[in-house]
Formats: sequence, structure tokens, C-alpha cells
Amino acid sequence: MFMKKFLYLAVAGTALLTAACQPDTKTEAPESTHANVSTTTPVVADVKSAEPTVQDAKEFLETSAAELEASLLRQNKAGWVKANFITTDTGWLESQANAAAAKLSTRQSNEAKKFNDLKSLPADMLRKLDAIKRGSNFPAPDKPGAADELAKIMSDLDTQYGEGKFSLNGKVLNLGELSKIIATSRDPEELQAVWEGWRTISPPMQKDYARMVEIVNEGSKELGYADTGVLWKAGYDMPADDFTKEADRLWTQVKPLYDDLHCHVRAKLNEQYGDKVVPLDQPIRADLLGNMWAQSWGNVYDLVKPESDAPTVDITELLKKADYSELKMVKAGENFFTSLGFDPLPDTFWERSLFVKPADREVQCHASAWDIDDKDDIRIKMCIEKTGEDFKTIHHELGHNFYQRAYKNQPVFYKDGANDGFHEAIGDMISLSITPDYLVQIGLLDAADVPDASADINLLMQQALDKVAFLPFGIMIDKWRWNVFNGEYTPSEYNSGWWELRDFYQGVRPPAERPTDAFDPGAKFHIPGNTPYMRYFLAHILQFQFHKAACDMAGNESPLHRCSIYGNKEVGKRFDDMMRMGSSKPWPEALEAFTGTPKMDGSAIIEYFAPLQTYLKEQNKDRKCGW
Repeated sequence: MFMKKFLYLAVAGTALLTAACQPDTKTEAPESTHANVSTTTPVVADVKSAEPTVQDAKEFLETSAAELEASLLRQNKAGWVKANFITTDTGWLESQANAAAAKLSTRQSNEAKKFNDLKSLPADMLRKLDAIKRGSNFPAPDKPGAADELAKIMSDLDTQYGEGKFSLNGKVLNLGELSKIIATSRDPEELQAVWEGWRTISPPMQKDYARMVEIVNEGSKELGYADTGVLWKAGYDMPADDFTKEADRLWTQVKPLYDDLHCHVRAKLNEQYGDKVVPLDQPIRADLLGNMWAQSWGNVYDLVKPESDAPTVDITELLKKADYSELKMVKAGENFFTSLGFDPLPDTFWERSLFVKPADREVQCHASAWDIDDKDDIRIKMCIEKTGEDFKTIHHELGHNFYQRAYKNQPVFYKDGANDGFHEAIGDMISLSITPDYLVQIGLLDAADVPDASADINLLMQQALDKVAFLPFGIMIDKWRWNVFNGEYTPSEYNSGWWELRDFYQGVRPPAERPTDAFDPGAKFHIPGNTPYMRYFLAHILQFQFHKAACDMAGNESPLHRCSIYGNKEVGKRFDDMMRMGSSKPWPEALEAFTGTPKMDGSAIIEYFAPLQTYLKEQNKDRKCGW
């Protein structure tokens, strides 16, 4: 199925975002001929001023908090209007708010540096100052016009993506329409035409993207970082090199499961398309995997499913049978959280959210959760379709909203997830509890129709095609960006570098040689939308770790993939305790508060899919795997 990835839209400000990771010796990435100039220890410029005091720092933080709260409110409101009414004018309004925010972030970051040598600061003040210095993931340099230019470029890139269309057989199609073809067609020529057609929207972005990289790298250097990638790496409560090793360790834990899945899927696609289209010793053509970016493969389930006729649960059909409206789907998502003991969503959520795509205007349909005022004005923006996929997406987006509301009483500097992966993982963890038993509890499925254990391989295959297939895609997006930021990939190498990493991590390739002016990264929302992506990789690890901890807490005795925490208020209480922390403590402390360990661990995803991996190994025993 077409799997949208979900943007947690804290539009700017204090979010402490992703960190870079390099491959370990077991899975060494393709070498580059370029020098790696990044460093993990910022060298802060000398700031000549009167000797600061703790009182000075206290007053600076109080002033900065008030300024930041006002800026975020303006930015969020402008961003909401732009996303819901895509016009030249709303784009201008958003760019003005973003430019003002960038200027504020630049000024505050530079002012915060004067407290670097103040040894007597309490740990909480140091943490807040550190958040200010990292400020934005896309900092503008402190010179006239830079913030305005950066804001305009970023808004323009987002608009180009949002307005992207392609003409096929005389009909102009948008991304949603093109994605449906990718999801359902089994004609390799048609799939190639659609896949290549969507990527015609992005070459015009490349020049602006390269200019944006120049600007933000200059801004990052002013803050004492070698490049913007190093700035991103600074947000993980550990030295950047340590986080690099941590991310690579997690990938090493889950890679064998992905490799088994890749081998099976390629063999089944070969049976469908033949050796010419799907050679058994090469990466898989990206346009054949049912998703515009080959980031999830659920739409080819019919080609790769186990041969068993075991029944499956079709949530889309259940929603149709029960006559669920879009609004009722959202109410069901809210009900999951209230069953855990959380308060219902505020009336303003229902009044101000966007649930259905308007017929009279362009909107940004990419599903997102919004916290407009950092207090109670929480919303989602979705063009909901009455499908099982969007039913799960709603649970995911509401996970963001309930997290946002949980930490609303934290200082503005801490109104974020413990790390960026936490925000994504919480919603996804809830989605793991959308089991057949849960569907029975809410009246969507009859108890007599719950599949027995013989159907588990089918159900796990469906999930793995989304969750497991995503893992290498999740780690390579920011690998590419960090190489762009540090100069390993020059603008002329943006596209070749993209495919170098996609080959290495995913084992996928384009359907044909790409044009010299291609900018395929720009055809993925999070690149022109400038959203760091490591959060999604971490979320795919953490959601299973959270799920296992919650199921253990609930006394679950079933296999992990059959556990649902629906209705368990003890789990909800522990969950809320962790979420209320926001980013006020290092993420290992928040992780330990809920799971009992401060260490991220990929073993839960292996446990969850253990029956499927056993099946895959049996299927692959006479096949040549790898690429």
C-alpha cells in the first residue's frame, strides 16, 4: 500500500533534531574521493564582551523564551494557512514569518555563545543555552539579507513540491493520482513512465537547493560547527561520533531481517516480471515496489504473500462495511488514547483540523500534526481516505498531538520529544496495537472472524513490507544530506550520490539510466520540505522497543505481534510520565523511564518478526541473495 511518512510539524525553533551516522566496519559504505571536513567538536568563535554572570544568563533565557514563544506562534499560524491554502500570497506570508524566525534564531544563538565559559551555570540552564545555540536545523548567517533569502528558498522549494504535477497520456496528474498507479499497476513500462514522470518536478529545485546548502553551512560555521550536518549531529545528548556508532549498531541489528525480506521479494518479482526486468543478481527496480520512493512495499503484497490461503483482515473493507466517515475514523483514534487514561481532545481540535481534501483549492495533503500555540491548540492536517492505511495514520498523528499536549507545561526549550525519533515512535507504537483483537473490541471485526495463528505469517508479511522495508531508506536519506552538507557530494554529484546510497543500503536501482540534470532527491517531500529524516529510522526501532516494554508491563503472554495495549491505564500512566518530560532530560533518561533501559535496542523488532524471518529463511535457502 502507499505508505505516507508522517511529518511532525514543529515548524522551526528549538527542536533538537537528527544526528549523522556512518557505517561500521561490517557494512562499510561506498567510499568517496572527497575529503570529509566534518568534525564533532564545535570550535566556538571568540565573543568579546563584559564578563557574564549567572544572573545575566537567567535574564537572557527569560527574554529568549518570550521571544521564541511569540515567534513560534506567528510561524505556526502562517505555516498552517500556507499548508491549507497554497497560493503565492500565503507562500509570501510564510516566508516572512520564517525569515523573522531565522533572524531571531541567529541572534539568540550568537548571544548565547557569550555564556560558553561561565562555569557556574546549573545543568538546566546549560541545557537551555545549548538548545538555543543549535536553534534551527537550517541556520542563516548573521548578515543582511541572508535570513530573507533562506526563508524564500525554503518556502519556494516546499511550494514546488506541493504543486508538482505530471502529464500522462494527455491527463495532468498530481502525486496522489500518480501514486495510485504505482501502487496498482503491474505493467513495467507504465510504472517506469509514472516513476520517471514524477521526477521531472525536481530538476528545477537543484540550483536553489545548492544555494540553500551554502547559506545554512555558513550559518552553521558561525555557530562553531564545520557544516550543517555536524550541527544536526549535536542534538543527541552524546558526542556525535558516539551517535554515529549507535545508529550503525542499530542498523547492524536489523539488517539481516531486511536482507532476508529483500531476497524473497526480488525472487517473487522475478516470477512476475522475468529475468530481463528483475535480474536475480542485481538491485530491484525502484518503480516495481508499489511506492513512489520504494520506501515501503506493502502494495506488492499480492505478489509476494505466502502461498497459504490463510485469511487476512482488510481494515478498508471493515471501515466500509461499518460505514465509517472520516470524522468517525478520527474519533476511533481518540478513543484509543482515552482508553489509556488520556483526556479527550479539546473542542478546538475538531473545529480547526483539516480532515478532508477541499474541492476548491490546493492544500498540502502530507499528513501532519500541529501544535499551534504550544498549549492546547493542537490539530491534524490530513486528506483522509477511508482506508486501513489512513486509519493507522490517524492513530499515528494523534500520537504526536497527545505527546504535544503532555509536555505543554515544559519551558518552550523543552517542548519536543526526548529525541526526534520519540515523536514518530509513539504514534507508530500505538499503530502496532491495531490488532484483530483491538478491532473486535471497537466493534469493527466480529470475534468469529479473527484469524487464528495460521494467518500470522501473512499478517507479519504485510507489516514487514512497510516496517522492515523502510529501515534502510530511513537511514540513507540523511546519510545523503550529511554528504551534501560536508561537500562529499557536490551539486553535480547530488543524484549519483543519491543512487550510490540507495544501492548500498536498499538494494534498489532506477528503472533506467538517469538524465544528467536529474535531482531525484527533490522528488521526496522531506528533501525540499527540509525535514531531517533520521527520526524515522529511530522511530522504526523505538516503536517496537516501546511496544515490547508496554506489552511486558501489561502482562502480555501472547506473541509480541498479537499484543494490544488498548484499554490498559497502567501502561497509559507510564507512557504519560515519559511524555511529560518532553526534552527536559537526556533521551536515555526518558527511554529508561518507560522501558527500564537507557539504550535503544533493535532486538524487539527481530522478536516481533521472528516467525516471518524463519519463513523467509526457509523460502530463500536455495536462492542467491544479495546484490
